[in-house]
Amino acid sequence: MERPVTTLGRHRKAVSAAAAVLGGVLALGACGSSGDGGSGGDDAKNANSEARSKKSSEARIRIASRNGSEGASINTGGNVSVSKGKLTAVKMMAVEGGTSVAGTMSDDGKSWKPQQQLERATRYKITAQAKDSGGRKAVENSTFTTVSPDNSFIGTYAGEDGQTVGVGMPVSINFDKPITDKKAVQSAIKVSSTSGQQIVGHWFDGTRLDFRPQEYWKPGSRITLDLKLDGVKGAQNLTGVQNKTVTFNVGRSQVSTVDVDSHQMTVVRDGKKLKTIPISAGSDKNPTYNGKMVISEKHKETRMDGNTVGFGRKGEEGYDIKDVPHAMRLSTSGTFIHGNYWGAPFGSGNTSHGCVGLKDTRGADDNSTAGAWFFSNSMIGDVVEVKGSPDKTIQPDNGLNGWNMSWAEWKAGSAV
Repeated sequence: MERPVTTLGRHRKAVSAAAAVLGGVLALGACGSSGDGGSGGDDAKNANSEARSKKSSEARIRIASRNGSEGASINTGGNVSVSKGKLTAVKMMAVEGGTSVAGTMSDDGKSWKPQQQLERATRYKITAQAKDSGGRKAVENSTFTTVSPDNSFIGTYAGEDGQTVGVGMPVSINFDKPITDKKAVQSAIKVSSTSGQQIVGHWFDGTRLDFRPQEYWKPGSRITLDLKLDGVKGAQNLTGVQNKTVTFNVGRSQVSTVDVDSHQMTVVRDGKKLKTIPISAGSDKNPTYNGKMVISEKHKETRMDGNTVGFGRKGEEGYDIKDVPHAMRLSTSGTFIHGNYWGAPFGSGNTSHGCVGLKDTRGADDNSTAGAWFFSNSMIGDVVEVKGSPDKTIQPDNGLNGWNMSWAEWKAGSAV
């Protein structure tokens, strides 16, 4: 069997011929002219002119979160803006599941942002398009992941936005993660009042920061809390994800003083005595705390279970009352001022487990009782001050009770 024969000379000639042809094309493309005065030069000029007329868009799109980034803000991470142009379309979606994210374009077409706060620990993709003044299109893409719950924190205000409160209501903020950079976090929180009072923050621990003035809020003032925590580093690998504004109004001034020795409570509103009410405070065995206590909750009826405060439900000290009327919380540990229908020596003895009791009826439906009157005439933030008890003064962090610290002690707890 014969083998095929390759002729080296012929192969070289073929390669050389191909190279010559290709070289001519390359030369023509590179020089832009055939050198013979023909039409090649005009074609090149026309091509260059067309290329110049199709220059890239001047519109510059900016997506707040860089492509491939992690730990993006759930408040601003999806924001899109453009300079030297206008946005024409923005599409945002969750990568897993493909759920679209609705957004709002500004009237001038310069910005776009999601309508709702983004989910934490979620991967998103954004495709944004824009045009410059010449109608030339620009496109930008970014895929990013928002901050995870484990690496982010928020602060929760103890009251309600728009609420009217008593003069003792502090601005109390609880964080869902321990804060170590207290200065950075406190610096990102602003509290102001139309009263012009100086307001100072105090850290009770790494998760609670309260603000108050030296004296009670002035009646009729308006308090504004600005939480600008988004992007603030609260600790190592811990970033704030919150931009929020809360306002509340301060109503009239009401401070009620409980005299444990005389078994009476005097209610003073706007500097004038409004009423004196017989009470029964804590027994000698279970005395009521002394000190200034702020009403933090109101319940027309509530259950009081001895198991929750260490007394149990049975025995001499035990109890489980499922319908305590007109109850208002004074401390985190379980001190209330409330109505009492099961009996106590109001005005003459102290027999409770530490609460302040007022005469009342079962069902909380008799408005003529002392318990009902005080409940209807009190609001969140009112102050109840207990004096003459054999017990110690309540701890400032046991409820909203920072008023039991001197102004010097209070300011010493500020991080700024």
